[in-house]
Amino acid sequence: MKKMQGFTLIELMIVIAILGILLAIAIPAYNDYTIRARISEGLNVAAAAKMAVSETRLSSNAWPADNTAAGLNATIQSTYVSGLAVGPGGVITITYRNIDPAVNTQTIIMTPSFAGGTVRWTCTGGSVQARFRPQNCRA
Repeated sequence: MKKMQGFTLIELMIVIAILGILLAIAIPAYNDYTIRARISEGLNVAAAAKMAVSETRLSSNAWPADNTAAGLNATIQSTYVSGLAVGPGGVITITYRNIDPAVNTQTIIMTPSFAGGTVRWTCTGGSVQARFRPQNCRA
């Protein structure tokens, strides 16, 4: 007589429970990861503005007051960035959209400093939660 082989109902329920626990951890972590990746796109969009502000500071010895003074378009947008604005002191504000309700309309503020002929940038300001910011922008 052949021996019957297969999984019992208890074994299947244990496997499903383990998968449920793993998915409960993995899905929120993946969502945070995708939001961080989309936030990073805003920092890439800001790279041109950072360069323009730095060049203005080095050439005229003053920070630009707005996008026009920095030599940028008045409106800068991308898929996940609703606006990028240069403010007084060369401060760049990136406003986000189309990412997640927790992040839409939130901002990251990049502040320049000038010392020894070099412009350095920090991005610790703004309203985007720390868990969604790229590593170099967390306070």
